[in-house]
Amino acid sequence: MEIIVPATTTNFGAGFDSLGLALSAEMTLTVGPEQENWTLQHQLGALVPSDATNPLIEIVTTLCPNVTPHQLTLTSNIPVQMGLGGSSAMLVAGIELANQLGQLGLDNEAKLQLAVQLEGHPDNVAPAIFGGFVVGDYQNQWSDAVKLSFPDVRLLAYLPPRTLATKTSRSVLPAEVPFATAVTKSSAANVLIAALLEHDFDAVKRVINQGSLHETARAQFVPELAQIRSAAAALETMGTYLSGGGPTVMTLAFPEKVVTVRQQLDQQLNLPGEWCIYTPNLFGVRVHF
Repeated sequence: MEIIVPATTTNFGAGFDSLGLALSAEMTLTVGPEQENWTLQHQLGALVPSDATNPLIEIVTTLCPNVTPHQLTLTSNIPVQMGLGGSSAMLVAGIELANQLGQLGLDNEAKLQLAVQLEGHPDNVAPAIFGGFVVGDYQNQWSDAVKLSFPDVRLLAYLPPRTLATKTSRSVLPAEVPFATAVTKSSAANVLIAALLEHDFDAVKRVINQGSLHETARAQFVPELAQIRSAAAALETMGTYLSGGGPTVMTLAFPEKVVTVRQQLDQQLNLPGEWCIYTPNLFGVRVHF
C-alpha cells in the first residue's frame, strides 16, 4: 500500500492561515510487512526519528493503539522546513495510515477535523487532503474548508540555501493587530479570492504584492522576499509572496512565461539557492493498493 500526499503553498500574502494550494511535489509512504516494532526508513536527516517516536507513527498509535506495527518507507521531493507543507504532509499521511490500518472509515471531512485539531490551522492540511485550492477557517473547534477552482498558473519557487523552523517563524508574529488593520487585510483576502476566481490577474498581482502582516514580521528571516518581489513586479508575473512560514519565496507566473521569468530573476538577482517550478495539484491524499 502507498499513501501519497502533495506539498502545499499557503497564505498568498493576505490569506494568512486560510488559503492553501496543493503542489506537484509529493510525499509517498510505502507500507511494508508487519513486524514487532515500528520502523520508518527515510532520507530526511538525523533529526527526523525512524522509530515509534516519529510524529507520523505517533498519530497512528494514538488513533489506533492496537494496530500491529509495520515497516514503513518514506520518499519525498518536498523540501523540509522550507514553507512547502512537508510537516503537514507527514501529518496527513499519518492520519491516512491510521485510517487504512485501523479501518476507521474516515472521509475527507473527518480527516480534516483531525488534522486541524493537531495542526491548529487548515491552510496546509486542507489542500493536502482535498487537493487544489482551498479556503479554510478554524473556529470553535471546527474547521470549514471550501475547494475552489484555481487558474492555470505556474508557481516559481526560490528556495534559499537554509531552512526555517515553523516554531521560529511563528515566534515573531504579533499577538494582536489594530482593528483597522484587520479590516484592511481581511478585505484584501476577499478581493484576492475573487480576483483568482475571475482571472483578474492585475488585481491578484496588486493584492499579493501589497504584502501582509506576517510577511513584515518574518522579513528578518527572508530578506530575499523584498528583492524578488521588486524584480518580479517588473516582469509578466502575478505577484510574489512568502510561502507558508518561509523561507521559500513564491511567484505566480503564466505557464508560457515562467521559464523566461526564472531566467531573468536568476540572472538579475544572482541569489544563492535554487529555483523550482511547480504546478497546481488537483489531487489530495490518495491511496494505492
